[in-house]
Amino acid sequence: MSGPSQPKVEGEQWSDERIAGFLSLKPHDDMNVDYHVLLQAYHHMTPEFFARFIKMFVDTGRDLNALSPQGQSILGRISEHESSREYAEILKVHGAR
Repeated sequence: MSGPSQPKVEGEQWSDERIAGFLSLKPHDDMNVDYHVLLQAYHHMTPEFFARFIKMFVDTGRDLNALSPQGQSILGRISEHESSREYAEILKVHGAR
């Protein structure tokens, strides 16, 4: 996979409620729920919305370092993509490793 799977719409405004809605997403398999939520947010949000989401995610006590079934953190996954540098920096600021 080379990066976000769906284009992000620039200029669109998302309410806090819409962003917070990602916190309730559930995986359809045995994937860690926090990793799934982070991955979905990364795939669907612009960096601006992702930054707002990550603050909500951390403030609710969720695991920023949750692992995929392959043992990779969301930071590890998106750090593989040069175009995702802004997302990686947002994660690092909030304590991802």
